[in-house]
Amino acid sequence: MVFPSSRSSRIQGLLLSLVALSLAPVQAGVVGAAPAKPMAQAISVTREAATAVLEKSGTSSCLTGKLTNALLSLSSSCEAVGDRSPICQLANQAAVTTGWSMDFMERTSQELLKLSDTPLATTP
Repeated sequence: MVFPSSRSSRIQGLLLSLVALSLAPVQAGVVGAAPAKPMAQAISVTREAATAVLEKSGTSSCLTGKLTNALLSLSSSCEAVGDRSPICQLANQAAVTTGWSMDFMERTSQELLKLSDTPLATTP
């Protein structure tokens, strides 16, 4: 049996959690808790994962994991240096997207490779 005060406390806790989540935008690096690497290394790992996806060098689940890990790491690296460049925005957006299809991963990989070929504009 649940007592009214216990139920009320749980509801209040849930509401407080929801309010806390809505106050600040979620950054993928924080959510995934991936360690921040130097940007050049994070971009290199992301390029490798994107290339693997486009070459289909692995199972779908393996490629999903590889790309997810690379994007979380890139997002953490972007967050660590305050980079808001297009590649960092893409990493943040893709990393928090759910239900990845192979088509989504291929489009994301193509965009990641395109963006990583251009100099990164860092904005404070």
